Amino acid sequence: MSIAVQVEGLLAGQCQVGLATMKKSLISTFVAVVAIAGWLIASALGISLPFDVGGSQPSGAYVDVAEQLDELPVKGRAPKTGYSREEFGPAWKDVDRNGCDTRNDILRRDLEDLTYKDDTKGCVVASGTLDDLYTGTTIDFVRGPDSAQVQIDHVVALSDAWQKGAQQLSKTEREALANDPLNLFASQGRANSQKGDGDAATWLPSNKDFRCQYVATQVAVKSKYSLWVTAAEKEAISDVLSGCTGDVPWADPVPEPGVSR
Repeated sequence: MSIAVQVEGLLAGQCQVGLATMKKSLISTFVAVVAIAGWLIASALGISLPFDVGGSQPSGAYVDVAEQLDELPVKGRAPKTGYSREEFGPAWKDVDRNGCDTRNDILRRDLEDLTYKDDTKGCVVASGTLDDLYTGTTIDFVRGPDSAQVQIDHVVALSDAWQKGAQQLSKTEREALANDPLNLFASQGRANSQKGDGDAATWLPSNKDFRCQYVATQVAVKSKYSLWVTAAEKEAISDVLSGCTGDVPWADPVPEPGVSR
């Protein structure tokens, strides 16, 4: 083969590579332009997008959540040795001394169209409707044989907390953690059972619209009670937070009916 033919073949190959690179660059540029244009149109219409254009950084109040996450210690799970529900006090203790147990406090907060059991001074919920944040479904709650269709979930599961620092807390602090409205949501019983004692690395709500609030709550609770996260857990929370923007819809406190605190 002559040198001229070899040179011609080399130039042709380089040309093909150059065209492929140019095509790839043009596609990337087009995608970026479309994304920016979509963001500008949404902004002009006053539509809040559930993610930032880059899709890699939280914004709004979730920036503070991400910073709070970075302040949490990162360690492995401690042994579950010694764990029992009783280590966190009696189930659903009336820690705020409003005359109602914590389970009914959360049912009153999270359900709508409530009715109450007679002679309980407006404490014991007899029925109501739950717009379940975990699954995005609506559940009719009726106290009785099917009460377990709605359960109260500890966002930071007590077993998970035990393995990540709660062993070092006082009994009073553990009782506060188990009954803190910040750490509690009424949820579909099946979803709560599926979660078990999982952290964000092993379980997230199927309702993706709730995941930002869910992991933000886990970070807030772990920070409040001096708990730690595992490396995998931190990575999973960071992945969710990267697509979060706006204000964090924190769960409301509860007192009433007897009001105290």
